Amino acid sequence: MTNNADLIPVVQKFFEYDLETAVHILESMAEEEAAQVLKSLPMPLLVRVVKALQISYAATLLQDADEDFLREMTSHLDPQSASSILMRLPQEARERMTKHISEKLKGQIRELLEYPEDSIGRTMTTDIIALKKDSNAEEAIEKIRSLAKRRFPSSYVYVVDDDGHLTGVLNMRELMLAAPDKKLDEISRKDFFSLHCFMDRNEAAGELAKRKFFAAPVVDSENHILGIIKAERMIHGAQEDATKDIQRMFGAGGDERVFSTIGFSLKKRLPWLHINLATAFLAAAVVAMFDGIIAKLTILAVFLPVVAGQGGNAGAQSLAVVMRGIVMREIPKDKIFQLILKEGKIGAVNGVVIGLVTAFVAWVWYGNPYLGLVIGLGMLVNLIFAGLAGASIPLIMKKVGIDPAQSSSIILTTVTDVLGFLAFLGFAVVFQNLLLP
Repeated sequence: MTNNADLIPVVQKFFEYDLETAVHILESMAEEEAAQVLKSLPMPLLVRVVKALQISYAATLLQDADEDFLREMTSHLDPQSASSILMRLPQEARERMTKHISEKLKGQIRELLEYPEDSIGRTMTTDIIALKKDSNAEEAIEKIRSLAKRRFPSSYVYVVDDDGHLTGVLNMRELMLAAPDKKLDEISRKDFFSLHCFMDRNEAAGELAKRKFFAAPVVDSENHILGIIKAERMIHGAQEDATKDIQRMFGAGGDERVFSTIGFSLKKRLPWLHINLATAFLAAAVVAMFDGIIAKLTILAVFLPVVAGQGGNAGAQSLAVVMRGIVMREIPKDKIFQLILKEGKIGAVNGVVIGLVTAFVAWVWYGNPYLGLVIGLGMLVNLIFAGLAGASIPLIMKKVGIDPAQSSSIILTTVTDVLGFLAFLGFAVVFQNLLLP
């Protein structure tokens, strides 16, 4: 009589010969039997099978694997497959698998899973049911019944291709009424609505409310399904974000509450006040360097806030664009210099236009065209550096491992104030003989 050990080479040959068919059969088997088949495969072949399986089902088969098996398997997984499986494992199984992942692979996985703080990727649920589009209705019903015994996280069932791309959404009524051999690709709805994993939570909440949906699939840039987001979580997240944003606007910690202790509140607020104070003194020191020319020509003091304000606003525009690019991962490493140069050019054009307007106002106000020249040149220099600084500061902060969202605006304000004052007052010194009555 043939025992199971004798069948292992035959099973391996079957997977090597027709992986797609073998995977379909594996997914139709009981989970205990499928897990045993999976563990009997040689590691390179097993990794190919795991990638071909529906990810949630692959995670289910792997969650009770022994330590030696996990250690060997993780050494063969690529970052995308490892991160997809980790997201769908229960906490205990995830911790066991993580122990066997190399530091290099951990870093790569961390990069893949590092969703922006306010994005729906941070709050989505990864426990979903996604079935292959070339499965038939009978297989789908059996699979849903099997999974429902353990969990049924959503009323939606999603249809994907062999690479995990979302291709449709199943309507339960149409599935139950379909012929048993009807392919899911034929009965699934193609006019589905999905959200990008980097989308802001408030924006996503608006999209769900507009369509009156209580949940939506979350996908990446290549339309791989990653999870689902529910409206109830969006509402809670939007309320929490609103309170944090208001507090951060005034230099208080996002986690500070009305009845937080005095010590806790001071700990959150004082560091920012000290940083702002230091930057203010630095700008004041620059102005003090030119106290002689200011004493002779007091009209210069009137234009100092104008120079600082315009530089700060221009820099903030560049900063906002680059910060969004960082969050959305739209800035390739080989185009960083191109981006900074572009913002510098925009600053130069803005500087010419705003400089001419300011120069004309100063000329009319004071009656001296050279004052207009001085303020115009100062504005031009300040806005060029504001564009360059607004683009480069967040990129440098990210490169050195500092959160650009927390530190960029303070550094930018310092740069625009200091350089703006230096340029404006420096030109005043150069042209002082033409400015003095």
